[in-house]
Amino acid sequence: MKGLVFAIEEMAVHDGPGLRTAVFLKGCPLRCMWCHNPEGFVMEPQRVKSPNGCLRCGACNVSCASQCVACGKCLPLCPRGLLRISGIWWEPDALARRIRINEPFLKEGGVTVSGGEALMQPEFLKELLEALSPLHRAIETSGYAREEDWRQVLERVEMVYYDIKLIAAEKHREYTGVSNDLIMRNFELLKESGVPFIVRIPVIEGVNDDAENMEATCRLLRGSKSLMCVELLPFNEYAGAKYPLAGLEYTHHFKQPPLEALALLSGIFERDDITVIIR
Repeated sequence: MKGLVFAIEEMAVHDGPGLRTAVFLKGCPLRCMWCHNPEGFVMEPQRVKSPNGCLRCGACNVSCASQCVACGKCLPLCPRGLLRISGIWWEPDALARRIRINEPFLKEGGVTVSGGEALMQPEFLKELLEALSPLHRAIETSGYAREEDWRQVLERVEMVYYDIKLIAAEKHREYTGVSNDLIMRNFELLKESGVPFIVRIPVIEGVNDDAENMEATCRLLRGSKSLMCVELLPFNEYAGAKYPLAGLEYTHHFKQPPLEALALLSGIFERDDITVIIR
């Protein structure tokens, strides 16, 4: 059993309580138009090339007679060191040992597994979470997963970050490429589980920053005894910066909502005594 990891971030401070190690798994069934992490899209290793400082010498293409398969042969050929492979296969126990190198720092914090979508690799994820016990374990997810996998993951974590983008089904499909039916069903399972959770909402002007969407989200959260808070994440206008690295073009032109609009949206939740954090 192996899992594909595209990043390990040490000393993370925004992915759960205390100092943490954040692990990012490759593969995601959603295609959110505002996504800032295209390295997480596909479930295979990729060659990533920084466009900044490229000499256009062609050295990176010398070792590949055909289409690049991310073998890594070309990496040392780049005179500027602009190439790397995004996506390394790990066995769960080996990755857990790698994470535990920082265990003295993680005892007051923990580990958060994100993506991509971590639940795209459910068996690896479950084994990794088992191997990390008794550290504090968290997952960030869209909730787009098989119900049985989701139930089993909930048994292995102490905290969940649950991303809720849009409540209206048609708009959700338009902007993310998938229906939110499964996401909504799994959110009900999360509420029933008793696992503490934080709802994260990316806020994109003209997409989901309307009062109707936030009021519908607020209704969804009512009565959630394990809800810790809601985090509003203003759209990052540099979201497209990583796309050229993966050989992709970013064609969308979303905007970050103004601070006064975020304050008004916060008030919708605060009227229901829901704590809001603007990131």
